Amino acid sequence: MMKLLGITVALLAASGSQAFAPSSSKVSKTQLNAETLEGWKVNGNIKPVNNFILIKKAEVQKESESGIVFSKSASVVKTEGKVISVGPGKLHPDSGIPFPMPVVEGDGVVYGKFDGTEVTIDGETHSLIRDNDILVKFTGGSLTVDSVEAVNDGILVYVETREQEETSGGLLLASTNDNSRRPTTGVVTKVGPGRMAESGDLIPMSVEVGDQVKFMDFAGNEVKIGDKEYSVVQMTEIYAKF
Repeated sequence: MMKLLGITVALLAASGSQAFAPSSSKVSKTQLNAETLEGWKVNGNIKPVNNFILIKKAEVQKESESGIVFSKSASVVKTEGKVISVGPGKLHPDSGIPFPMPVVEGDGVVYGKFDGTEVTIDGETHSLIRDNDILVKFTGGSLTVDSVEAVNDGILVYVETREQEETSGGLLLASTNDNSRRPTTGVVTKVGPGRMAESGDLIPMSVEVGDQVKFMDFAGNEVKIGDKEYSVVQMTEIYAKF
């Protein structure tokens, strides 16, 4: 147990943001001071290292926007949160040039469902994720098309799903909604800045907002913004634009 705790603490680093820090934590302008981590007393600041990011997870959604209360099993656990603290970043394996971190303290982020490691700080749930676990980031406290931004070489693609399909005889069939029938074409909505090359320069992206694209089957991660479905895909997963 002590060894596991040591590994967990070693993964933590950098400064926190007072606006999004846990209410029970003591925060200065540049440092997050917590009293406990996983039930253990913490002596000093909690800081992510390398390319890890400390996230304060969004609360579990217990009712719908119309006020319907969900049962415990139906509650919606969101994979989004606020950036509390950011590590210094990792180095390029060949040139040693540091990769820039895509977020700063206070940004909102959406990340993969199975990404990161949950940690409890002062009784509140946080996650430690890597910079490349981030699907999109947003500002202003709410995830909207206007506030969202793609990161690294990520591309946010609007995909129009069809609830029904029509056979050649005119019979309407309900969509199966299984993963094999996910759309693989859509319209580019946001484009990230690109990946960093060995020289430290950003590799230009080959698509721009408004392009229609065809991407690989099973590629990308689904993100819902408002009532619309989007996919976040990488530049290398795009087959063609048209």
